[in-house]
Amino acid sequence: MKDITITGVPEHFNFPWKKLVEKQPFKFNVVWKDEPKGSGAMVQSLQKGEADVAILLTESYIKAKIEKLNATAIGYHVKSPLTWGIHVPANCEVSELTELQNHPFLVSRLGSGSHLMAFLLAKQRGWPFDNLKFEVIGDLNGARESFRTNQPQAFLWEKYTTKPYVDNGEFRRIGSIPTPWPCFVIVASQKALENYENELKQLQKGLYETSAELKDEDSLAEDLSIYYDLKLDDIKAWLKDLNWATDPDMEKITLINTMTILEELSLIEQELPPKELVDLNFVKLT
Repeated sequence: MKDITITGVPEHFNFPWKKLVEKQPFKFNVVWKDEPKGSGAMVQSLQKGEADVAILLTESYIKAKIEKLNATAIGYHVKSPLTWGIHVPANCEVSELTELQNHPFLVSRLGSGSHLMAFLLAKQRGWPFDNLKFEVIGDLNGARESFRTNQPQAFLWEKYTTKPYVDNGEFRRIGSIPTPWPCFVIVASQKALENYENELKQLQKGLYETSAELKDEDSLAEDLSIYYDLKLDDIKAWLKDLNWATDPDMEKITLINTMTILEELSLIEQELPPKELVDLNFVKLT
């Protein structure tokens, strides 16, 4: 039996994938690999052939694709924006966003969402990009370890994932910043597209059906709260803004606008036609 290996962050966004993997409804085996280090690490997994499919942040995927990542988007996973919490150590002296331009940003990996979103924050606040300083810490646990020094530093991460550490006094959230684009795309390696096209189509269909079913479940908030050990009220607040994809539609203008913003941030050197970002055997560009 064939194995199709999928990798994604171990966060509540990927609950439909976990449910699909539990069901194993295909004539091939679906293998899920948690990647706590985020999109930068998952791009490397695709490049090395360690994963067939990755659930990447849209901004990280587009940057990697323009930089010749040999993989292509086969649809969205989450169409709503992602809200990044802006965090500092709870006991450091920083209290205002304006102070962060003088201190390092902790990032999971260069090219990751935590790295790219710091540039968007700097643009919104009018800070010179040249002043930005970064320290690579690997993942959320790396940030927790670094924050124990109580040195002034910033860490951008999805705000509900970090909420338990705000609640327990490790982190202090001093702001938030939403992505101006849909947050997660499903990306398949070129090798997988060539060898497993039919299987990937079944996988995409199965995911969208699972996501649609979950939206209608009365127990979804409770299930997510238990599965990810997050407060029920936090999950309910997150679900109000969540839009899991349930169809293969991707808007050209959204992809164009995302590339325009990334180019304005000096994170990409060129833009691609939207059709080069997606596999049209899977995606309906609208």
